[in-house]
Amino acid sequence: MDAGSSRSLENAVNRIYHDQLVPKINTSKKMSTLAHPPNILEMSQEIKKNCGGKQVEITLERIKMTKSIKEKQSNDLEKAAFKRKAEGEEKPTRKKEAKIIELDNQLITMPLPHIPLKNIMDVEMKLVYIDEVGVRYEFVESFMSTGSQPTCRAAEIADPLSVHNFSFLPQIDKWLQVALKDASSCYRQKKYALAAGQFRTALELCSKGAVLGEPFDAPAEDIASVASFIETKLVTCYLRMRKPDLALNHAHRSIVLNPAYFRNHLRQATVFRCLERYSEAARSAMIADYMFWLGGGREQSISKLIKLYWQAMIEEAITRAESFSVMYTPFATKIRADKIEKVKDVFTKTHPAYAEYIYTDLQALHMLPQTVDWSSFPPQQYLLTLGFKNKEDGKFLEKISSRKLPIFTEHKTPFGLTREDTVRQMETMGKRILPILDFIRSTQLNGSFPASSGVMEKLQYAGLLSQLQRVKEQSQVINQAMAELATIPYLWDISQQEAELLQSLMADAMDTLEGRRNDNERVWNTIQKNQTAKQHSVCN
Repeated sequence: MDAGSSRSLENAVNRIYHDQLVPKINTSKKMSTLAHPPNILEMSQEIKKNCGGKQVEITLERIKMTKSIKEKQSNDLEKAAFKRKAEGEEKPTRKKEAKIIELDNQLITMPLPHIPLKNIMDVEMKLVYIDEVGVRYEFVESFMSTGSQPTCRAAEIADPLSVHNFSFLPQIDKWLQVALKDASSCYRQKKYALAAGQFRTALELCSKGAVLGEPFDAPAEDIASVASFIETKLVTCYLRMRKPDLALNHAHRSIVLNPAYFRNHLRQATVFRCLERYSEAARSAMIADYMFWLGGGREQSISKLIKLYWQAMIEEAITRAESFSVMYTPFATKIRADKIEKVKDVFTKTHPAYAEYIYTDLQALHMLPQTVDWSSFPPQQYLLTLGFKNKEDGKFLEKISSRKLPIFTEHKTPFGLTREDTVRQMETMGKRILPILDFIRSTQLNGSFPASSGVMEKLQYAGLLSQLQRVKEQSQVINQAMAELATIPYLWDISQQEAELLQSLMADAMDTLEGRRNDNERVWNTIQKNQTAKQHSVCN
């Protein structure tokens, strides 16, 4: 696939996102609206007018749906907890690289044999490469159950049924049907390159409105659901071709279009694993497990496989880390200052080579796959302690984590830098800061938005890549940030103010991918400028 056709496909897909999913908020009011938070479910008429009606309804409907699902799940907590206790679920222990410390008891290290690659591959075969006999058409689940037009709300949370015949779907566009059938046939014959070509054709047809019924008549959610399905098939094709770098953006975009479907996150985890980005793979697996539970998944065998994958990715990330070491401490009560000091003392004795600077993450407590039970409230939580060989790494992490808005800069004026300064700042962030933040988030499901989300740092990093004209890397980082933004409403209870910021970030990220406006107009740059100005004002 040449560069020209690749760019054409990306632009076609971007049109789906922009036309169907991205709210069109008045940019002159983006930041001013954040100071006046109205009710999240009753957005102002002016914003609705600027958003174009249906586009903003997608985000709002997803937030409403998530709230209703969470309410239902919390009503079932006692019943689920009783059932799981009765079943006597096994609770595996951590491997020796990351110690779990119980403060009030004698120090016990629990070595665990490294999870074999075969076990990891078994999980992928059962949950990621599930289409070896026939491609599954995930978006038609509600057709199968109700015989009515499918909606993303149903497809998002339902495990799909295998469908090999589209004859019972009279509304589907005939050319899209042909492309999907041809792609399915090629995939079954293990002709993955040909299958990928057919799926790309199907995606381009979607971008032209050829989905269900007459062009452009299909609801936005249906187009998003179908496009997400096609993106996931491109992911598996490229993984089968051993080209995870080509699969990555498709994995991100499948989540942007359908963030509540757990397999999309697990496929993203697999891509990250193949790229040896283990911390990000761990986070994706954690979210996949949570989404499986949130969507009503009751098969414990599936959840155990996802948790095993999550655990394996954490262990691999810890093993590969050279600049820091890790310790988790279980907590059931409020964290007191004296306990934190005790944790640091224990860490120093346990990891003397990493005691140049010890950082304790107080932004949010962490969860481990060996003990997490999403149906119990609160689940077992842990305090994360990181120790560094390089004191400056730890001090810098402490500095940025203490800010209300995560702004990274080594300079008084982060704009108008020389190329050498930009390269140095990009390398510092890309090689020293983001990997540590990614690891922290691999066991941290939620926190505060945007401080604990990691999105702002990625968008600022993308800005540095843009200044250096590293377009391909910038596109990947922005697509990843958009996937995170699309997932946030399912993980956290966000306020109206946070919802508007999320929508503004999503719109600006989309505009950046499409080359609209210069970077100085982006929301994350506005925030960075304001925060920098405040810091200098305080210093002066």
